Amino acid sequence: MTIGLTPYLRFAGDAREAMEFYNSALGGELSLLTFAEGMNDGNPATADLIMHSSLYIDRGIHLMASDTPPEMNVTGNGVVSLSSDATDEADNAVLTKWWEALSEGSQIEMPLEKAPWGDSFGQLRDKFGVVWMFNISAVQS
Repeated sequence: MTIGLTPYLRFAGDAREAMEFYNSALGGELSLLTFAEGMNDGNPATADLIMHSSLYIDRGIHLMASDTPPEMNVTGNGVVSLSSDATDEADNAVLTKWWEALSEGSQIEMPLEKAPWGDSFGQLRDKFGVVWMFNISAVQS
């Protein structure tokens, strides 16, 4: 059985900016729905916030996000871990390109470099406070 998992990120008002950045960094197809469009409740505090967003990225990755309305008082940053089981350098090149794109404006917590277990590993906190961990498998020659 195959189970697909979709990371879901919650933001405090900057989901649109974050998802547009992820779309530019990772590619894919982005859709955005505001609270005004989805709820139509006339609440000016949430009207322009993102109620639901979806980014379909190549290679079967699906990233979703929303803004948390102020009354929910939810805080904290998300963590996204990407671990590959690539069998060729072309797949690894894509993940390395994603790392480089997400690095824009980020704080590198661990540089992407060869790890003791043979893969490449790195961790960054992007400009939205989301932690991205990358484990890029070593390709066997």
